[in-house]
Amino acid sequence: MPVGDVESAVAASATADGVALIRMARVAWLNTHGHFALPPQAASVAGVLQRVFEELGGDEREQRSKQLRTLPNDLFHTDSKTMVEVDEVQHFTSFRALTIRKRPSSPGDQSDEYLGLCEEWSSLADRYRVTKEAKGFPGPHGRARQRAYNDLLRDLVAPVMGYRIVRVPAPMLSGPEAYARAAHRLQALRSPDY
Repeated sequence: MPVGDVESAVAASATADGVALIRMARVAWLNTHGHFALPPQAASVAGVLQRVFEELGGDEREQRSKQLRTLPNDLFHTDSKTMVEVDEVQHFTSFRALTIRKRPSSPGDQSDEYLGLCEEWSSLADRYRVTKEAKGFPGPHGRARQRAYNDLLRDLVAPVMGYRIVRVPAPMLSGPEAYARAAHRLQALRSPDY
């Protein structure tokens, strides 16, 4: 399925169900330098990000030398200020499992669900683009390690910057199937108490 099709289909399904999700404009604090360019409000999560960056084999010099650009987001629910990330199979690697285990958990997060999905899909996901280079994460599995780091970056920094984050797991699912799997989370965004 072409890149972006699942996200578009999730957005269409959500909109049909009364949850307006839009393509989100990029935010400055989510960028290619990662935790090396965090605003002061996010200092509380820098230590965890640094430790995980090192465990993933990140190269600080390379990461800092990247052209400073904002990273894309998938979808956004404006009223609740919620980032919605649609995670296809390539997100469920053993590297993502490592980042989930290293992050502080909070009530209602999706850690257990995502660890289960990593266990189920990592043998396939770890083989996806093994040789794809990723500046800041040299060597085999560079892109997978970079993706796991960027997912953790979103998970930890979004809340301290005043955003919520909801992840829609979509390993080998169509957009409507992924929406159905996460409909309860997305429908909750309509509640003023969310």
